[in-house]
Amino acid sequence: MAATDRSFLDPAVLNRLLALPLNARHAMIGSVSGKHRSPVRGSSLEFAQYRKYVPGDDTRRLDWRTWGRSDRFYIKEFEADTNLRLCLLIDTSGSMGFGPKGATRIDYARRLAGTLAYIAAQQGDGVGLWSLAEKAIEIPAKRGASHLGLVLDQLAAIQPVGDTTLLTSLHDAAEKIRQRALVVIFSDLFVPPEELKSAIQHLRFRKHDVAVFHLLDQKELDFDFDRPARFIDMEGGETVLADPSLIARNYREAVRQYLVGIDELVRTTGIDYHRVKMHEKYDDVLAKFLLGRVEKKGGRR
Repeated sequence: MAATDRSFLDPAVLNRLLALPLNARHAMIGSVSGKHRSPVRGSSLEFAQYRKYVPGDDTRRLDWRTWGRSDRFYIKEFEADTNLRLCLLIDTSGSMGFGPKGATRIDYARRLAGTLAYIAAQQGDGVGLWSLAEKAIEIPAKRGASHLGLVLDQLAAIQPVGDTTLLTSLHDAAEKIRQRALVVIFSDLFVPPEELKSAIQHLRFRKHDVAVFHLLDQKELDFDFDRPARFIDMEGGETVLADPSLIARNYREAVRQYLVGIDELVRTTGIDYHRVKMHEKYDDVLAKFLLGRVEKKGGRR
């Protein structure tokens, strides 16, 4: 795919999804005023709490009704709004090349990530890109049309190759993404769930809002091959000739246990997890993701 090819952005999908905001589930810290919650107190319209007045406070924020009831001075604090940093983490190991030409796992990830990048940029948020590979692309999250263009061009250029470095790359990203961000991971997650949990917890320890799109093909889950076949390791290149009728039961049990482990990881880490089958329409997947982050009336998500 050429670096200038942005065919993974579908104007019809963008028009549909731009009506939905990309929200953070946790408070963000940004450098400009925006639409997302911040842990820093400010003077936006949403009330946060009262605190006792101390000399030097802005007297315009005194709550006179509270003073009338208690004969004590209290200051109204409000939650400051800030901008969001969206960090897109793309698994680029060889197994992400699974699937027919033009509809591989990496192609699906491009569509998801590119669309989210565009939505975030349109609402004034910063976008960054990290490829989870030995020779990683590391583009810090920034705002602006030219920076979005850089992210999209690099996203177009990435190719799936080599062994997975998912775990070490996630730990590395946790250390290098300094400020709180919405970190979105796109991967097949072909690593032991108990080891993946440590990497996810590292990101959560850094106060990031972590979302995961777990990209799977139905064939990988069903393993419904009916004749002997040669299976190729897309990361190591090794081949195995096997009779599916002899290994199907053990394979499916291994997949079941693996997915149970992933479910346990999600339950204990609180990440925003989406198990995606690649035959699903990616715009429906994104609509579900965005709607799940819309604030409910009368409270937070």
